[in-house]
Amino acid sequence: MATSFRLQSCWGPSLARAPLGRLLRPRACCSAPGRAQLRSYAGGPGGLSAALLRTESFVGGRWLPAAATFPVYDPASGATLGMVADCGVPEARAAVHAAHEAFCSWKVVSVKERSSLLRKWYDLMMQNKGDLAKLITAESGKPLKEAEAEVLYSALFLEWFSEEARRIYGDIIYPSAKGRRALVLKQPLGVAVVITPWNFPSAMITRKVGAALAAGCTVVVKPAEDTPFSALALAQLANEAGIPPGVYNVVPCSRSKAKEVGKALCTDPLVSKISFTGSTATGKVLLHYAADSVKRVSMELGGLAPFIVFDSANVDQAVEGALASKFRNAGQTCVCSNRFLVQRGIHDSFVKKFAEAMKVNLRVGNGFEEGTTQGPLINERAVEKVEKHVSDAISKGATVVMGGKRHQFGKNFFEPTLLSSVTRDMLCAHEETFGPLAPVIKFDTEEEAIAIANATEVGLAGRCLPGLPRHSWAPANATQSQTPPVGGLPEGHFSRVCVFSKWRGWLCAGLVSLSPVAHIWEP
Repeated sequence: MATSFRLQSCWGPSLARAPLGRLLRPRACCSAPGRAQLRSYAGGPGGLSAALLRTESFVGGRWLPAAATFPVYDPASGATLGMVADCGVPEARAAVHAAHEAFCSWKVVSVKERSSLLRKWYDLMMQNKGDLAKLITAESGKPLKEAEAEVLYSALFLEWFSEEARRIYGDIIYPSAKGRRALVLKQPLGVAVVITPWNFPSAMITRKVGAALAAGCTVVVKPAEDTPFSALALAQLANEAGIPPGVYNVVPCSRSKAKEVGKALCTDPLVSKISFTGSTATGKVLLHYAADSVKRVSMELGGLAPFIVFDSANVDQAVEGALASKFRNAGQTCVCSNRFLVQRGIHDSFVKKFAEAMKVNLRVGNGFEEGTTQGPLINERAVEKVEKHVSDAISKGATVVMGGKRHQFGKNFFEPTLLSSVTRDMLCAHEETFGPLAPVIKFDTEEEAIAIANATEVGLAGRCLPGLPRHSWAPANATQSQTPPVGGLPEGHFSRVCVFSKWRGWLCAGLVSLSPVAHIWEP
């Protein structure tokens, strides 16, 4: 049962309002060659909606500046999209207090009204889907079509939870004692801290926040420093939808302040829940914070997804699946295939056809350009990691089938890369690359493939492409029965195991998914 109590106002003196960010000013040190420039659209800088391009924090229903600002860059061109409020510990604590005070009234709002407000928020997202997609492409670099798909995906979470808000049911249980009944009531926990990644800057927020608000909780969102504009745009639309002040709060901050702000949010005694999607290393730190104050957590951490192809698989279908599972958002998703395990009998054919498919279907470019399928990596550190994995593999005997270096389009672009003759001792075989690198490992037996797939401390997804029914479940069952990993979910080694066969098409075996509303409630 969640307990609430009212605090005295902790707001400090109002900070001086800072001027709006300087928009689209290229940095002299990182101008990109060729076409890697943010396109201009009518209506605002780079075509971004002036109404949705907010640069201040959103706390207690107000847009508030911070004492400092930090720049947000377009990863394709290096242009400065804007200067955003760089919140610190005081702002983070103020946001938690605002959320807690709002919780005292939001938790008693009728489920019908909460449902209606979430539905209005969804409707506004759909009305502004074009502008929201441009924001995502501008700050994350992903192709506009992928950004448009994310906006729809993101909005649908709000629609879903607007309907689920009406279905908060309790239960009556027959206990062992004769003549008694146990009554179960579901109550909102309180303030939930939501920490989200940059690769899905909109969807990862609505997926968590929609559940929390539907259950009667309030939230403080700390978006990734590379992509704060989507979170702030959602705040603007939430405000327009009539979400009460303090129910949805956003505190952006720079990378240099992320650690201290994260600690302040996760250790605050008024916070009851932490929801995080990101790296395993960061997840461990947040789990430590949660343990010290006994907070509930929901986490989706790093992965090292294997993509297993048996001799019995249809090679053309395998290549099609490999292309889709590897190069979405230039390989920058947590469930992207990171290792391709191909049985010896079809290995050479698979590698040849995979390379041909990459040449035909992948086009590197600015996300705003028509036909682009591969945008930039989020920043130079991401490019350096891919370079490190490629050079390490080459030094240990891997063969570059195609790609293998930075793309001439700009400093944050990397060529879609295919490596063969990859061995288990290479970095790309046991570290998540998070980039457009496809390493292929040859294997002989099913047992060997399963051993390679499970040779990891983290697990989030896995894919297997057989052509016979017997292969449809054996690898999935084997990977799920292992010791729970450091990353991923505790229910099994992989949270998503997608199995493919010619006779059934894609089949989800043992799908384990988070149930955010269930985690928000406490009986």
